[in-house]
Amino acid sequence: MKGRVAFVTGAAQGIGRACALAMAEAGARLVLADVNQEKLDGVANEVAGCGSEALAVSMNVADAAQVEAAFRKAYERFEKVEILVNNAGITRDHLLVRMKREDWDAVLGVNLTGAYLCTQQALPGMMKQRYGRIVNIASVVARMGNAGQANYIASKAGLIGLTKAVAQEVASRNITVNAVAPGFIATAMTEKLNEQARERLLERVPLGRMGTDRDVAVAVRFLASEQAGYITGHVLDVNGGMYMS
Repeated sequence: MKGRVAFVTGAAQGIGRACALAMAEAGARLVLADVNQEKLDGVANEVAGCGSEALAVSMNVADAAQVEAAFRKAYERFEKVEILVNNAGITRDHLLVRMKREDWDAVLGVNLTGAYLCTQQALPGMMKQRYGRIVNIASVVARMGNAGQANYIASKAGLIGLTKAVAQEVASRNITVNAVAPGFIATAMTEKLNEQARERLLERVPLGRMGTDRDVAVAVRFLASEQAGYITGHVLDVNGGMYMS
């Protein structure tokens, strides 16, 4: 991955940060995108500590103008984007009967429309250079369902569908498109769970532990590497056996 340019959304913390650092360790240069500029600058410093180069850009993935501006900055700095990790995601959990329309729209806007906007910006350059790796961060619940997360699950299931559709559209240009579906991962998002909910979830994980953001990041790094060149349209489960397909 040495010298490759990777664009990671939601890179300020959690899985996005871990993906950026894992690819920096492999020699990639990073474009780090997130709404939290302060945390993003911290990750850029960590990337520099790995001996690599990073550009930190403030960006809301649900805003088309901000996405276009961020990719313009990426091309101005590095002249290309060869790897895209669509990781940015939010939750607004409620039972569907109580779910507000704004909560539905917000989650679909970030988790699914954001991936569409970023992929659309990345593809022309990838097609021209006849090389690209796109990795979308889905979720185990998109595979198995979960009460109270209809909006989140719809967005992540849609992301899996988007992965398979785009994989077929761009395969002839040597661009692979895959998804990683994390399970119960220790991140800021899962810290909101109370102890009872946490224990109940762990009972469903055969490996008996929460995953780490690093567990997910190394899977993403593999799919983003040249070694994964014959894998496309695939969903890689990283869930400790919570769901087995």
